[in-house]
Amino acid sequence: MLTAVVPALNEEQRIGCVLRRLLRIEDIKIIYVILNGSNIATRHEVDELYRQNRQKITVVTFTKPLGIDVPRAVGAKLAYCGGATYTLFVDGDLVGDITKDLSLFINNSVKKQLDLALTDCYPHKPISNLLNEPMFFYRKYLNQILKIEHKINIASPSHGPHMVSRRLLRLVPWEDFCIPPTLLAYAVLHKLQINIAGIIPHACLGSQIKNGTHTQLIVDTIAGDCLEAACLAKNISRSRTYEGKTYLGYHQQRRFDLLHQFLAGRLMC
Repeated sequence: MLTAVVPALNEEQRIGCVLRRLLRIEDIKIIYVILNGSNIATRHEVDELYRQNRQKITVVTFTKPLGIDVPRAVGAKLAYCGGATYTLFVDGDLVGDITKDLSLFINNSVKKQLDLALTDCYPHKPISNLLNEPMFFYRKYLNQILKIEHKINIASPSHGPHMVSRRLLRLVPWEDFCIPPTLLAYAVLHKLQINIAGIIPHACLGSQIKNGTHTQLIVDTIAGDCLEAACLAKNISRSRTYEGKTYLGYHQQRRFDLLHQFLAGRLMC
């Protein structure tokens, strides 16, 4: 059974488009929408589609923001408990016309029996031109440490749609779904199958353009996440520091406490 997880925070102009595209993909049996402290307009948009597609959409609403990527952990837990064989993660702001791309991505992932299927979002850019940017440098750094750079280049579960098998869902602690690059480390450590399953250029994803401050925080978040994943791979204490600089970004806003309450069944959503 294939499920999809869609986190959304204040995406009232976008979430409807994303869900309609996913609803067109027959292979997807359940779509878990994780509303992450979203505004009323976003909730209304999701509720309308839920009423029309109760058999396929499950909505989980958190009144407080969980922080970046934490809704992925919630969705992963729900997908696993729901018996998912494969779980597709798609951000709630990707309004690009990628329905056919996602269908092909899913088919390739299942056909190749991948445990972690990734998207190549930079197929036409020379990688050497990207490595001056910290986010790409650390993505490459992690993939080199894991010895999978030859297979996936700088691809990462932090960027673009990606899919995980039930095997990987079972092996990764739920907290680490909040730190997407660690999925790469777990897959390598357990000798699971990782590869590119589709090509969707970043410009085609249709992700929301935000301000420079947000972009820098995202860069620092992903850089720090890659450093944590590298430590996991080396079996050393986790750190987000490299050459004297610590990369936090949005990491401190991740509400692991609320995730733990949800996992323990103590948090009413």
